[in-house]
Amino acid sequence: MEKTSIRVGYSLSLTGPLAANGQTAGLAHQIWQERVNEGGGLVGREVELVCVDDHSDASSVAGIYRALLAEDKVDLLLGGYGNNSISPAMPIAIEHGKFFVGLMGLGVNIPFSYDRFFAMIPTGTDPNTALTAGFFETAARQTPLPRKVAIVAADAPFTKNPIEGARANAAKNGLEVVSETKYDLATSDFTEVLLEAEKSGPDILFLCSYLNDSVGLVRAIGESSLDPMLVGGAMIGPQSSAVQTELGPLLNGLVNYEFWLPTAAMNFPGVSDLISTYQERARATSADALGYYVAPFAYAQLQVVEQAVLATGGTDDAELAEYTRSATFPTVVGDVTFGRLGEWAVPRVLTVQFRDIGSTDISEFAKPEARVVVAPPSYASGELVVPFRAPAQPR
Repeated sequence: MEKTSIRVGYSLSLTGPLAANGQTAGLAHQIWQERVNEGGGLVGREVELVCVDDHSDASSVAGIYRALLAEDKVDLLLGGYGNNSISPAMPIAIEHGKFFVGLMGLGVNIPFSYDRFFAMIPTGTDPNTALTAGFFETAARQTPLPRKVAIVAADAPFTKNPIEGARANAAKNGLEVVSETKYDLATSDFTEVLLEAEKSGPDILFLCSYLNDSVGLVRAIGESSLDPMLVGGAMIGPQSSAVQTELGPLLNGLVNYEFWLPTAAMNFPGVSDLISTYQERARATSADALGYYVAPFAYAQLQVVEQAVLATGGTDDAELAEYTRSATFPTVVGDVTFGRLGEWAVPRVLTVQFRDIGSTDISEFAKPEARVVVAPPSYASGELVVPFRAPAQPR
């Protein structure tokens, strides 16, 4: 009897506020699928990706995963991009005992402690603090030493873990959090939000935001009288070409996290070829033009699945999870070993500062000097010496 394909089911945010990152992941997954099937598939079976758009709506995710198992009869589950797509799927994966490799979900497994979950996010075994450790360590190296931190964050579940980590990192570096201001995700005018933060006279403005509000916040800061030493920290958006080409020089001085950049220290086997292929394919799509933030990790996500299937000889969830807990996986983002809750065993979060952006053309952000790595020291290419001050918006 002819063997059927291996069906891998998952949801991605292909439309809605998270579409830029979801589409990027989807394109990287397609490149992996094509390459694997051109090589004969996995264990003699072609791989079929069954990807469903969750429209960036977390409330739709559980139903999608139940349908993938009950109706589409997928063999394997994959996690989508971010907490929004992964967290609601966790109970379904646990209920069915599924091997479950997610993409960038920060601290997703903390409330579950599910031993068959793994995440392609380089935040290590203490993900909440790892995301912003470099930001606050960099702050503590400045002269004069900043003292006061104002937190401005979206009022949404995804900000809980980064804020907890920010508070811990601030305290560790002798900094005081003097205010915390939350805003609704539907906010379009951030004037009042920033006026509230300004009351505390912060030296550091710590931001935790999604793509659209990241744009609004940066523009509003440029028009405000706020003059902090450091701005940024945990913003989802400045990594995206859509945000970069909208804000251009307004990003100069912003300090934020990244997971991979095309530097000599991160030129892992296969990653340059992937990025080249991805960028060529992305031109005809709405996916991120450069792909640096999501594409390598989405591709590596399926490399982990691929290697686990080949090593165990099939799609048995228990065997796949047992193998993945102890194996080291060579991927396009380097060798990956997983820790106690399925996160990376060793963190590798970059802290970068945008510099010398002269226009809104995407070529500005492809330049190596566009984002200077300031932490950790093993990847750093420069000290943080440029103060943040977004140029005023034309009125």
